[in-house]
Amino acid sequence: MTGQSIFEAVNRAALARLPDLLKRILPGGRVMGAQFRAGSLGGECGDSLKVALTGDRRGAWCDFAAGCKGGDVVSLAAAVWRVRQIDAARRLAAMLNVTEAQRHGRR
Repeated sequence: MTGQSIFEAVNRAALARLPDLLKRILPGGRVMGAQFRAGSLGGECGDSLKVALTGDRRGAWCDFAAGCKGGDVVSLAAAVWRVRQIDAARRLAAMLNVTEAQRHGRR
């Protein structure tokens, strides 16, 4: 399995359940229109952290107060949990029940 395939499989699974997943990793956040908003990567209530829920940038995020951003759910989880992206991808895979077959592009 390549590192790329786990990121692709996990991001696909995460996007399919994006609002629910975001509520799990950012518990104080909420959906506001086409964005999920939280106070910061700590997950409290607020508006500094925004995650796109629709469109071509779906899953992209920015924490305006901290000045950090990323293009997908794996990078967001890595920032929230303060781990490497590969470790965040593995943790998300377990949370989302992404199987070994899905990681290799098989169903």
